[in-house]
Amino acid sequence: EVDMPPKIINGMLPSNSVGKSFVSYVTGHAICQGYISSVDEVMDWDLLDNTLYEDQVLIDILNMSAGDQRYIGEYIRPRMDNMWKANGENLNMTSLETIAESNLQNTVASQPVYNYSALTTHVLMNYVIYKAGDNWKKLLHKVFNEKAKVKNSVYFEKTRKGKGHSIRYSFYADRYDYLRIAKAIMNDWNNDTCVGKYLKTVYDRRIPKNHNFAYELNDVNNYTKSYGGQFHFDILGIENRKIIGMSGFAGQNIVIDTDNKKIIVINSKYRNYDWEEIVYKRIK
Repeated sequence: EVDMPPKIINGMLPSNSVGKSFVSYVTGHAICQGYISSVDEVMDWDLLDNTLYEDQVLIDILNMSAGDQRYIGEYIRPRMDNMWKANGENLNMTSLETIAESNLQNTVASQPVYNYSALTTHVLMNYVIYKAGDNWKKLLHKVFNEKAKVKNSVYFEKTRKGKGHSIRYSFYADRYDYLRIAKAIMNDWNNDTCVGKYLKTVYDRRIPKNHNFAYELNDVNNYTKSYGGQFHFDILGIENRKIIGMSGFAGQNIVIDTDNKKIIVINSKYRNYDWEEIVYKRIK
């Protein structure tokens, strides 16, 4: 865990929202290590009291279906109905403690529907930290050093604004360690380890995205029909195969074809590459 570095430093590349999927992978290990009972655990955490996330079931947080669509989210239409974006607030780098006290008090959850947001992962990430307690860094070491066997430093960012010391999902690693982490995820799936069973559970519990916009063939996020456990599933035209998708701002993509044991990792500064040629055609 480190303070916010420059976007690229010494070969360390930002995950952007690919890190949301890594948070889920850490969550699977937290379940397997006994810090969390299951994906159906009710989140009992006093930080979330009197907010829409109070007593939420973990699977709804994992699936971005926490009923928070009146307040936050990428796919709200029209965007001005989202009070936080309408007010120009960017909560992405604000500590969860500050958000809970200043923005979430007396909020009430709506009907659960898919609503992609950074805040939902922020809640998930810091709930896992809360449950792991003093063993949080030990848990990270188990995931990334022991399981993925990364060769260099990897880390999640700290938030920069507000009180408290919450951690956000944005992740840094070099390009080879991204591949090592993806390979660990694929191996867990195919070897049916405890974490592999977690991955298959969130796949089985995935929900439809119900996008209200036209698909563009330029990212695994935009070209998938389902979402589960902070992963994108069911690529259009390849729905009959179990493919795990991860997506981040500026074109960061990891796509894992579990059936054919193929991995594609894209580290990008701009989303100006031919996604159809580089990713879609090679997976299909």
